[in-house]
Amino acid sequence: NAGYPTVLGNRTFYEGDPGYFGRQLSAVAVRGARILGGCCGTTPRHIASVAEALQYPSHSPVALRYERPRQEEKYDAFWEALCDREKRPFAVELDPPENADIGKFMQGARALVEKGADVITIADCPIARARMDSSLLACKLHRELGVGVLPHMTCRDRNLNAIKSLLLGLCAEGVHNVLTVTGDPIPSALRDEVKSVYNFNSRMLAGYITALGQEVLSTPFHIFGALNVNAHNFEIQLKIAKEKEKNGICGFLTQPVLTGQAVENLKLARQELKGKILGGIFPLVSHRNALYMSSEVAGVKVDERIIALYEGLDREAGEAMALKISAEVAKAICPYVDGYYLMTPFSRTELMGKLMEEIGR
Repeated sequence: NAGYPTVLGNRTFYEGDPGYFGRQLSAVAVRGARILGGCCGTTPRHIASVAEALQYPSHSPVALRYERPRQEEKYDAFWEALCDREKRPFAVELDPPENADIGKFMQGARALVEKGADVITIADCPIARARMDSSLLACKLHRELGVGVLPHMTCRDRNLNAIKSLLLGLCAEGVHNVLTVTGDPIPSALRDEVKSVYNFNSRMLAGYITALGQEVLSTPFHIFGALNVNAHNFEIQLKIAKEKEKNGICGFLTQPVLTGQAVENLKLARQELKGKILGGIFPLVSHRNALYMSSEVAGVKVDERIIALYEGLDREAGEAMALKISAEVAKAICPYVDGYYLMTPFSRTELMGKLMEEIGR
């Protein structure tokens, strides 16, 4: 249009400047438009202005081409390690604080890095309860510790504008890995105060981030997704995972592997999927912990034999059992994974350091 409409009396006028009209359409032409013109309010003066801006007679064909500047490739040690068949990098999850005290979190993250963590992954308000923002924490870790980071990003709490703003900020901070998840539903007791957003699901979010990387971001993201190897009907999970790959997801972090069936599902995923796979390992630290994880946490299954092994164990013996079982799991899934996704129980970072040493031997 030749500007916005102005209504005077019963008549509508368009007072857009022809020169501005011509300059704006010439910018559109540079980006690939082949037919240019105007609608409401456009006059011969406006069309002449377009021709002048493009510097060719109105009857001559246009031969303009827009080429987006090549993006600078940023070195990502974690991604390089995932692509190295001789390595199995560690992605260690550390839950964000529930309050503004960040000291324990930073101390734990520093200890994990010193023990061999290749990337720290941070959940985005797990089980839909507010915690310190995962993306802001990721930027702080990356900036102050120089460690690779993989913040989770849910579709539950932000609309498209908020997610785009967050991605731009992550890119500016040099964070180029993200895990997209749909997100747990808001607990029923909180729904009067807290409202879900869910503009889209994790597959759609991945596609949006991919498009953003092609059009806006200086460096595209490595987008990861979740894979539930404990699902009763794993074929459906594989179908969803393939859709995620079509939308730009390049790797998967799995739920904890604590049953023989989960190992078989992981083996099938290795055959069917193209993306990198990080096998999930959760060190169960007590009999109560094992029962809770198997009975109360969605997407987690624990073999009855494993649960029985923890009966009667104190804290020290429970942690020793956790190391033993987790190391056995790592060995069992090693042929089918590109790395390990270690979930820290109850912020016990010292235990995770021992586990990385045990697996790395």
